[in-house]
Amino acid sequence: MLTSCGYIGDPLPPLANVPPRVEDLAALQRGSVIISHLTIPQLTTEGKPIPRPLTFDLRVGAYAGEHFDENEWASHARHIVTPEITGPIATYEIPAQEWIGKEVIVGVRITAANGKTSGWSNFVILPVVPAPAMPEALSSTLTAQGVRLAWRAAGKSFRVLRKSEGGEFAVVATPETPEWTDTTAEYGKRYSYLVQTLVHLENNKEAESDLSAEVSVTPVDKFAPATPAGVHADSAPASIELSWDRNVEPDLAGYRVYRATGGGSFEKVADLAAIPTWSDHAVESGKTYRYALTAFDRAGNESPRSAPVEVKFP
Repeated sequence: MLTSCGYIGDPLPPLANVPPRVEDLAALQRGSVIISHLTIPQLTTEGKPIPRPLTFDLRVGAYAGEHFDENEWASHARHIVTPEITGPIATYEIPAQEWIGKEVIVGVRITAANGKTSGWSNFVILPVVPAPAMPEALSSTLTAQGVRLAWRAAGKSFRVLRKSEGGEFAVVATPETPEWTDTTAEYGKRYSYLVQTLVHLENNKEAESDLSAEVSVTPVDKFAPATPAGVHADSAPASIELSWDRNVEPDLAGYRVYRATGGGSFEKVADLAAIPTWSDHAVESGKTYRYALTAFDRAGNESPRSAPVEVKFP
């Protein structure tokens, strides 16, 4: 009787279980530290789970010019002690003081629990500069145009970050002066803001300051629309016809018409939708009428009255 082990073919070679190279290493300077981050590989070059725990060989060394040799660089670069990371992303903060005024190269390789080591990651060349000044005294003021931010900082370029309730901070502007107005902020929503100073470097790189103190505000509509302009009144066969220039406020609700007969006082005679015309049919022959208009918004804020216009009904 013949028996078989149940396997046909040549025996498979043992798995190498080598971690792959990190391909997305990134580094930037924030204040007085270099922040480096990378995605941690989860599978070996053969698609198998990498044996844990992992050891990270993260190094920072001075850039020596065009003829780069990774072994020579690694022999002189500073090894950065890194804690064990279990999540999918690793982020490290490295004091930058010793490299100020120099360009550095940042690289990393990974060793698995089985002793197998990846090749060096992509290398990042980073100029290191004195820490950019953190913006101070960040303040917010509510204006008719939006939330106006102002701060104090030495610099010519800045980054503004904003979040609304339940959200995350995201970049919303990069002004070149220490002030900015958020014209997209909505009334009744709470917003928080942070600001950084940016220093633009060669090769489209930049250094950023530490984040400013946070300021929060809930915009409230206390701002009236502009006074209606271009008001005209003309006599028609059975009415007096009013027209004016349309207001452009996005929260405009309508217009209010005030009328005075002869030398009498003005009284409100109509609330209108946001249409810049109105016909006054309650007029009597031989009388003189004066008209003034205001605009009002959805929050009930009312503009000052326009200059009066006068017309005599025949």
